[in-house]
Amino acid sequence: MSKKGFTTINLHSDRLDNPEHGVLHKAIHPSVAFGYKDARELAAVFQGKRSGYNYGRQMNPTVTALENRITAMEDGIATVAFATGMAAIASSMFALLRHGDHIVSSSFLFGNTNSFFNTLSNLGIAVSFVDATAVQNVAKALQANTKLVFVETIANPVTQIADLQAIGNLCKKAGVLYCVDNTMTSPHLFQPKQVGASLVINSLTKYIGGHGNALGGSITDTGLFPWESFTNIYDIYRKQPKELWGITQIRKKGLRDIGASLGPDAAHHLAVGSETLPLRMQKACANAQALAEFCQQNNNVKNVYYPGLGSHPQHARAKQLFSGFGSLFSIDLNPGVDCFDVLNKMECVVASSNLGDTRSLAIPVAHTIYFEMGAERRAAMGIVDSMIRFSIGIEDFDDLLADFKRALN
Repeated sequence: MSKKGFTTINLHSDRLDNPEHGVLHKAIHPSVAFGYKDARELAAVFQGKRSGYNYGRQMNPTVTALENRITAMEDGIATVAFATGMAAIASSMFALLRHGDHIVSSSFLFGNTNSFFNTLSNLGIAVSFVDATAVQNVAKALQANTKLVFVETIANPVTQIADLQAIGNLCKKAGVLYCVDNTMTSPHLFQPKQVGASLVINSLTKYIGGHGNALGGSITDTGLFPWESFTNIYDIYRKQPKELWGITQIRKKGLRDIGASLGPDAAHHLAVGSETLPLRMQKACANAQALAEFCQQNNNVKNVYYPGLGSHPQHARAKQLFSGFGSLFSIDLNPGVDCFDVLNKMECVVASSNLGDTRSLAIPVAHTIYFEMGAERRAAMGIVDSMIRFSIGIEDFDDLLADFKRALN
């Protein structure tokens, strides 16, 4: 197929891989074992001398079809899928890092990622948390043993935006891996490869799957990093082409050894859901923009955090980098306004911990997903007790606006 747009390529992804019987969606293959008539072929697959499937924990045809989709979305060279987004992050870090290494991370992180990085610190991998909205903070934190810099495109829940392009330039100059979590933007709004990202994380559960019916995560190698300069690659994986050293080690030492495998049924749900990603994102972003503007004018709302607002500290950066501002925003309520009362008055917006769904969801941040972090760390991230995070869906706007008016007025 000649060069096509994002939506067209994604829609025809399975068909172009010549699936069985000409079906338009890759079939669900539930088998965990794969047989070979010639045992030498099985050995060659295990040794990486030929392509094929050996055991469902590492590879599955339905999962491979999804991985190929994500690779195309991110303009990468290869993708490994996992059971969840956190599995993708944790397994990749365990695969690539060793005791005595150091990483620099944005301090504005998803709660579970923050928790995992604290666990890394307890295992002898040092982590420096910095305000990544300014590249100089990242530069100051680099050390001789720094192996990786980790940022998110739009932080959850206060929506800070890292200095993505400048950090990419810094990482290239310093020769360190640049890992960007693209979950909050999705590859439809932004491709981190454009700012020099080496590895791209996606929680497939969120916008890519988009329907709240399957868990999944992925890591994509963009092909930009010179893996021959990365000292943590095991000798056995250096027999592959150089550009595949990193992703092969992630699949073997991360996916295979840790075992956080994505099942074929979930992979099928995520692949089918991804076909409408651009349509869903356009509607959800438009809804979020209008609702954020409404909240900004409401007397019971103290602060609104949304990159699409001119008052956002990184609005100009978001406008330059992203093709849309996302569907997530947060508000701080004025003193005396109870966040639980506000949520309980809503009819369309569901009190739920997920995001990136077709449905609009909301959660009292400090009391739930960031509760375990503690008051001091929440304060450092700009999270107050009255904060509500909204993940806006694709409902009719008038119905959502009526919900917000009812709850806030």
